[in-house]
Amino acid sequence: MNKDNKATILVVDDAPENIDVLTSLLREQYKVKAALNGKLALRIAAGRHKPDLILLDVMMPDMDGHEVCRQLKRNGETSGIPVIFVSAKSKTSDEQTGFALGAVDYITKPISPPLVLARVRTHLALYDQARHLEKLVQQRTAQLNETRAEIIRRLGRAAEFKDNETGMHVIRMSWFSRFLAEQIGKPEDWCELLYSAAPMHDIGKIGIPDRVLLKPGKLDAEEWAIMQRHVQYGVEIIGDHPSPLLQLAKEVAMYHHEKWDGSGYPNKIKGESIPLCARIVAIADVFDALTSERPYKRAWSEDDAIALLQNEAGKHFDPALIPLFIQCLPKIRAIQKQYHEEF
Repeated sequence: MNKDNKATILVVDDAPENIDVLTSLLREQYKVKAALNGKLALRIAAGRHKPDLILLDVMMPDMDGHEVCRQLKRNGETSGIPVIFVSAKSKTSDEQTGFALGAVDYITKPISPPLVLARVRTHLALYDQARHLEKLVQQRTAQLNETRAEIIRRLGRAAEFKDNETGMHVIRMSWFSRFLAEQIGKPEDWCELLYSAAPMHDIGKIGIPDRVLLKPGKLDAEEWAIMQRHVQYGVEIIGDHPSPLLQLAKEVAMYHHEKWDGSGYPNKIKGESIPLCARIVAIADVFDALTSERPYKRAWSEDDAIALLQNEAGKHFDPALIPLFIQCLPKIRAIQKQYHEEF
């Protein structure tokens, strides 16, 4: 085996002679690091190149092995590293304490070299297997999350096809929403969730009759009341689900027609009472609708669309978000070019 592929063992003992014994035994097959006290052991374990297994003495001054093990298991970055206690304390109660703290094995001193090698080999193999399984689970989870997000995006496009011949609107406005969330400084995972949830903002349009949804002229009062129902339809379609993605999608669907000054619908809430996700989507949705060409209208220029956003800041839109949206324009233009519509 290439030296660089050797597993790393951290030996922790306050007696140099004990470290020498274990190092001599292990160094032919493994890379060995050593620490003479608990604090140094914790620093090494949490470092960039983490050990694959720790051989830990119990009786040490300042910080004994039990406390070292406790702190290793409390730290998410080191909790998975297998710990084998190596101690002169040989009572059954000592072993019980070690296992209760999270150790995978307990070896008594004086050590038996064949036993140490066998136990180290076994627990390294188990740790490798656990890491491999964890990686497979992470990959599968990522695939499932992406599949779920793609289904949501396609459902959003399905709604757009009722009044938009290509469905590109939901793709563009989802990117615009993500760019604005990133510009605000929201965490990457939240930006990704918003990007995946935004396509569902108008999913409720599926429930609106074509005579209303596709009417070329201005809607009368009765028709406008019917159109507003798409918000509630969207909430009912998304439903109640513990998935953070679907929860955010529901929030977007419910609130993206509310306005900063309280004149929106369906609940006429205002200001920061409107969830941030909906305030972001409202800007992205309107900007793309204005700047997109349709069979029944010409696209507004970018300057005219931005002028409207600025004029509506503090009325329709969160005034703090409009300048940040404008800063996203270079990236927005690239998305408009990539996902343009042809009629």
